[in-house]
Amino acid sequence: MRTDRHTTALAWLLLLPALVLLSAFTYWPMAASLWRSLHLEAPGVPATFTGTEQLAALVDDPVFRQALRNNLWYAAVTVPLSVGLALGMALWVNGKFAGRGLMRLAFFTPTVLPMVAAANVWLFFYAPDIGLLNRALAAFGVAGPNWLGDTTTALPAVMVVTVWKEAGFFMIFYLAALQSLSPEQLDAARLEAPSRWFRFRHVVWPLVAPTTLFVAVNALINAVKLVDHLFVLTRGGPSNASTLLLYHLYEAAFKFHDTGYAATLTLVLLALLAACSAGQFLLSRRIHYR
Repeated sequence: MRTDRHTTALAWLLLLPALVLLSAFTYWPMAASLWRSLHLEAPGVPATFTGTEQLAALVDDPVFRQALRNNLWYAAVTVPLSVGLALGMALWVNGKFAGRGLMRLAFFTPTVLPMVAAANVWLFFYAPDIGLLNRALAAFGVAGPNWLGDTTTALPAVMVVTVWKEAGFFMIFYLAALQSLSPEQLDAARLEAPSRWFRFRHVVWPLVAPTTLFVAVNALINAVKLVDHLFVLTRGGPSNASTLLLYHLYEAAFKFHDTGYAATLTLVLLALLAACSAGQFLLSRRIHYR
């Protein structure tokens, strides 16, 4: 019995650092956000209980509804594009050809750049007068739009930057998955089915499905937590056309100092993210793990 108590105490001591970090940076902030979402705070005034009033105000806020629509559209476009492009690049550089290493480096280079630096590069591309895109269009006699200043093109322009930045990072996971496939399985597939599409659809794709799930979940999280290059590119404009949920949360907390509203938005954001991730896992229950 003394040995069991010693083992239990040792186990708790080993878990203590992780529990302290989780409590300090996860559980306590979540509890504080829940408390703030239910109370109204002001400097020098005691906090008053408001219940679900701030949640109702959040639902009635047109900026929140616009940010939610933007984020749903943003995730629906960037997640499949990033995952599909990453898989395509991985299949390409997994083959044997001259310059394969340089091609892998070129695909991965955008991932190394800091988000703010990458946004500044694309800011030069999107500039209405001297931007590279509009100059290329002008060479064909086409007047290019104000990519970041037009409500119809601002959010798609941000999507392009995200896909360009993330696809190379996700490519690394797919490349590792492809290189871990059994050569015997691939050789047998070549004998049974000479069609490359058939082999990809019925052999390669099912075998890399766990990687696809991992990459898709991470792409979804990145789509929700995007805030960095919005500061450089659009600052949520024009007319909130490119405002996303996390940027709206930042403005509420640090620009307007409405901590209760920001806490409520944080909880809604976490709930949406948890629901989307749970849905992804439920839809992928038929994934085969080798």
